[in-house]
Amino acid sequence: MRQTKFHGRYEAEGRTCAHPSCREAGEFRAPGMRGHGFDGPGEWQWLCLEHVREFNSGYDWFEGMSAEEIFEAQSPASGWRTESPSFRSNAGVDGMPRWADYDDPLDAIAARAAGIKSRARREAELAMDGRFSREEAMALEELGLGTDVDRARLRRRYSELVRRYHPDRNGGDRTHEAQLGKVVEAYQTLRKSRAIA
Repeated sequence: MRQTKFHGRYEAEGRTCAHPSCREAGEFRAPGMRGHGFDGPGEWQWLCLEHVREFNSGYDWFEGMSAEEIFEAQSPASGWRTESPSFRSNAGVDGMPRWADYDDPLDAIAARAAGIKSRARREAELAMDGRFSREEAMALEELGLGTDVDRARLRRRYSELVRRYHPDRNGGDRTHEAQLGKVVEAYQTLRKSRAIA
């Protein structure tokens, strides 16, 4: 059996269309009566071009779905929002492993496999730089800045974070107010720092 490139035609001699009133060659396959299942596509039925077009036009992928389910299925990110069993809120229930149950002797998972340092360790390194006090190092960490910061960069970062967390920029949502307070406090600490030129 040879498949013709691009349009799904399978050339084979002696096979006729499965439609009861047709005697054309059955060169196109379509799901049979058993349908698709766990073990694969089931039995194929072979149809001529006219009847496979008729079959395809009557096939409704969204049959039985609600409008919300159809919208979700048509989303470009459909299928990417699934959650790994180890990260679900009910992990560890019914024999499902929890993330914390995995053995990580090299600390690769905890370090996120990218060598990300803990916040306390980064703050300590910033303070050991010698130019910054411990309080200033904590403020740099809060703003996500390194030791190469200058006044212009500090202002830009502060402005960016205030826009991100301020309720007026988030439709009145006050859920980030605590984070905004930390950002303002960190900026006030750093703007007085002698280490920042």
